[in-house]
Amino acid sequence: MAKPKEKKKNLSLEEEKVEQEQIPATKSRKKMKKIKKEQIDVKIQTVAEKKDKISPIIGYFPSGYDPLKNHSEAEPSVEVYRNVKKSNRLQMVVSPHGSQVDFVGTNYSGEAMAPQLCRYALGVLDKDTQTLRIVPIESNKIFRLETKVGVQDQPENELVDEAKDEDAMEEKADKLRNLTLMYSTKKNIRQDVKRDALRQTGDPGVQQDLDLKLQGVKINKEALEAATSTDNALNIPHYDLAATSPDMAYPLDKIILKGEWDYLVDIFELLLTGAEVTPSIYPRFVRNRVYKLEDIEDEAKKRKFAGIFSYITHLIKFKDKHSMDGVLAAKHHKFPSILSQKFSSLFATSNDSRIPDEKKSCS
Repeated sequence: MAKPKEKKKNLSLEEEKVEQEQIPATKSRKKMKKIKKEQIDVKIQTVAEKKDKISPIIGYFPSGYDPLKNHSEAEPSVEVYRNVKKSNRLQMVVSPHGSQVDFVGTNYSGEAMAPQLCRYALGVLDKDTQTLRIVPIESNKIFRLETKVGVQDQPENELVDEAKDEDAMEEKADKLRNLTLMYSTKKNIRQDVKRDALRQTGDPGVQQDLDLKLQGVKINKEALEAATSTDNALNIPHYDLAATSPDMAYPLDKIILKGEWDYLVDIFELLLTGAEVTPSIYPRFVRNRVYKLEDIEDEAKKRKFAGIFSYITHLIKFKDKHSMDGVLAAKHHKFPSILSQKFSSLFATSNDSRIPDEKKSCS
């Protein structure tokens, strides 16, 4: 009975020897398969989207509709609409042949409003010319096509949506004001009353009377010139009373200094990459006017106006940082050190304190 057991042991030992002999052979094969690394001097070129062309668009159907299921039927028509005022807003409409149901998707509502946590890009390396072209793939070019019945050929009216958003914000502010009056402390109620008094606008009739009275007032130009030559206590930007055009009235080179332009390129870089100006970073005043830069063909002029918008953004965020009701909007905003020091000395405020309510009510 012992002999067959010994044969099995001998067989297993022989198999182990064969496996040990095969191991160095496989390692040597792997070494032979390694490719030698070569260093290449590459010129990187980023391809930005042009205003007269559009990058590829991806649309998917969460409902399960397959446009290629029936090859006998005609292909569905695909139409893409671009907003006239905001060129980065797109709407895609897919209309199947012989159906009253359309599939509509936008890049500014619904799933597209989710935060973009990362970015992707496609790179193509040409070894002959040693050029690496990088084409960014934006998440706002991916459309979720939802089913809609009787969709018009034009996009939805976005102005109505913006008006609804403003009304909703006003209603929310009224509710918060009522809650403050009902449940908050006397100190918070007094602060709300002061803020409401500062936000109130004058009666149009009173404004007309003031305009009529100011027309008869004589202006002392010598006193104004003497005031502009001294320190600007009222934080009024530099201006020229003898100017004959709007550009000369407020000389830009005295408002934005030469060394500050290098720190005002964020909006210009967004235009080159085709990215969207996010509401959490840029104020409404800037967002509603950035689309006009895409119509400017001169790159130097476009860079200049983009820098002005960046400068205005930092000014508004600095104001929010030193105000009671806007401190949250500027909590995570990053100021260039050169502009932070300039604003602190210009407006005579410290970096770690907000403007007191006493100064606000007196101003």
